[in-house]
Amino acid sequence: MGNTLLMSSNKLVVVGQGYVGLPVAMRAVAMGWHVVGVEVDPDRAARLAAGRSYVEDIPDLELAAALRSGRYEPTGDYARAGGFDVAVITVPTPLREGAPDLSYIVDSARSLASLVTAGATVILESTTYPGTTEELLAPLLAEGSGLRPGVDFHLGYSPERIDPGNRTWNLVNTPKVVSGTGPASLAAVTAFYDSLIERTVPVASTRTAELTKLLENTFRHVNIALVNELAMFAHELGVDVWEAIDAASTKPFGYLRFTPGPGVGGHCLPIDPSYLSWRVRRSLGRSFRFVELANDVNDHMPDHVVRRVTEMLNARHLPVAGSRILLLGLAYKRNTGDAREAPATRIAGLLADLGAEVRAADPHVDPARLPARVTLVEAGAAELAAADLVVVLVDHDAFDRDEVARHARLVLDTRRWLPGPADARRSGPAVVRIPAQATRHEDAGLAVESL
Repeated sequence: MGNTLLMSSNKLVVVGQGYVGLPVAMRAVAMGWHVVGVEVDPDRAARLAAGRSYVEDIPDLELAAALRSGRYEPTGDYARAGGFDVAVITVPTPLREGAPDLSYIVDSARSLASLVTAGATVILESTTYPGTTEELLAPLLAEGSGLRPGVDFHLGYSPERIDPGNRTWNLVNTPKVVSGTGPASLAAVTAFYDSLIERTVPVASTRTAELTKLLENTFRHVNIALVNELAMFAHELGVDVWEAIDAASTKPFGYLRFTPGPGVGGHCLPIDPSYLSWRVRRSLGRSFRFVELANDVNDHMPDHVVRRVTEMLNARHLPVAGSRILLLGLAYKRNTGDAREAPATRIAGLLADLGAEVRAADPHVDPARLPARVTLVEAGAAELAAADLVVVLVDHDAFDRDEVARHARLVLDTRRWLPGPADARRSGPAVVRIPAQATRHEDAGLAVESL
């Protein structure tokens, strides 16, 4: 087989036009590829065709330019993908009742299979467990095409590493792990990404590449769970966990900084480690104890936040029921509107169950994704002053620290967003970061407590 990238059509198909697929499509258009973006959601496909992006990292202007170039065609019709040189599958891989749901991969493979031709390249980017490319995708493509993966056409896996909202590391400058079902496939997959990405990192097998992605996110998941549990213990012991983290971070070797928060969310951390745990249990008959313990800790952080809310209100002779609580941030991370699996959703629900009047501010999240029983507001002076308690869940740059410090009365800061008493950068009411066993005096100004 020859190098598919030198074929005359230079046609790329990207299946799935979400937070992974759309950036790949836009980068490929910019590098001269003719791209068909397959999006089976008709509303999304229509928005793309109209030049209206729903992916934060892709502005409308970039999408409009791609459409004007004539090299980008969003469609829900797989027939438009015929004659492709390279196809990249970037569909969701959620969990269903704790087990991997690969139905989107299966549907995509079956739809693409009849379109695969000799010399073409098919690449899976969706996060999944080791063995998926060889055991699931390859047979589906072979059956539908009548061709042999790794012999008649190229097949590979390259895990997505998109970090929505990250202004430093993007699709182009983040190293790309690449793999193939054999040497020729690896060469074809590497050549494709070399046309888009600054640096590729070839590995020996698709299983290695699949495990790489799960290792990255499991590592982060487990370490976040460690500091989350440490934060809970430190609170009970009357120790400032943030000061301890700052001190530990001065060690120049043998330590990596992770910080506590209200829980994990997004498209990766709540899901990916469970893929690995499921695979280990299914294939080896053993439990992946680290992952299961980390899941338990991180899954219960919203409960801990609600306990802290209850403690803080009760210490001031206020019940949760009837109290007005303002949540700052509904997304799963700062400076993004992505609310998938965001801990704020569960926290809001738990507080509403207890009878609280829950209000929330988030300039990035689509109001259509607002959790039930939550009133969307702006975090202005009147709203801050009217709240019995403000809970900082996401440290968006759009939130004004000084505004919160001037007008809020009581804050649970889960992100160490507000300055402590040693921070002299701000003027105005005194900010008191109260140790776990301390008591707030009425003349102390704003009272801020951590997790």
